[in-house]
Amino acid sequence: MPVYFYWGDDDYQISQAVKKLIDTHVDPMWLDFNYVKIIATGDLEMMDGLNQAVTSPFGMGSRLTWLADTAIAQRCSESLLSELERTFKNLPVDSYILFTTSNKPDGRAKSTKLLQKYSQILEFSLIPPWKTDAIVQLVKQTAAEIDLKIASDGIDLLVDAIGNDTRRLTMELQKLQLSHYGKTNPLTAKEIAPLVQVSAHNSLQLASAIRSANTSQALSLIAELLRNNEVGLRICATLVGQFRTWLWIKLMQESGERDDKAIADAAEIGNPKRVYFLKQEVQGLNSQKLMRSLSILLRLEADLKLGKDETATLQTAIIELCQAMTK
Repeated sequence: MPVYFYWGDDDYQISQAVKKLIDTHVDPMWLDFNYVKIIATGDLEMMDGLNQAVTSPFGMGSRLTWLADTAIAQRCSESLLSELERTFKNLPVDSYILFTTSNKPDGRAKSTKLLQKYSQILEFSLIPPWKTDAIVQLVKQTAAEIDLKIASDGIDLLVDAIGNDTRRLTMELQKLQLSHYGKTNPLTAKEIAPLVQVSAHNSLQLASAIRSANTSQALSLIAELLRNNEVGLRICATLVGQFRTWLWIKLMQESGERDDKAIADAAEIGNPKRVYFLKQEVQGLNSQKLMRSLSILLRLEADLKLGKDETATLQTAIIELCQAMTK
């Protein structure tokens, strides 16, 4: 298909997919003439991009028009919808359009139905940090793509050290590939540890510190996460996911449910065996504490999206969360 729609919060994976599109369709000698990126947050920018897309390319190769940060799959005026359909129907055979957005398409929107008809839609979302099984598969898959063999303990170490950061995972695996050049035995955790920073704390450790009402440890963890350039909204999203899971576990327990599979289904936990460990984590907590915590986290998310100072806002929320665990 000549139309692509990429969505998700994994900016690195999207950037790699865009690079592949450029390399595939655009002649490097004619890049300045046949490739353009437009921040298409409004109808005017969208119209400009669509007009450029229906223009045949110059010289060799094809044309690629990238309309970034678009909201057409959430809201789309009737005039823009008509222009989209007209463009898709009249797009030159050697012209391609790429739409990108961090937001999931609204399946009810007319524009989304139009995109489903004419475009290739791909999701590039970060794996939630608490889904360690999925991150293990990601590490294995990425290592296999560069023909790098890693032992199971090495995989576990990389998951703990890197989490769901696909950019860092790619860089670390490339570094390990160079250091392991010419060797055939799988890399072990002992060999990986000196080359990969494994002391980095992650947001799940922060959630555990908050659950234990350990304010000093939680503040220390948030400071280290920010020093490691972790994004505040991403930290918040991880905390929301973890506290939501804990709340579901506690609500099911308080309702008298004992079947781990039923609890796993309600909490959207892929592996029912994990429920046993989650039950241990929420011992001593009640659903009211967890609901108060989620309320604080939702307010934190709103404050961060409004552009409030990231460090101060996070620190304040962390203190409030730890206090909520003691009330």
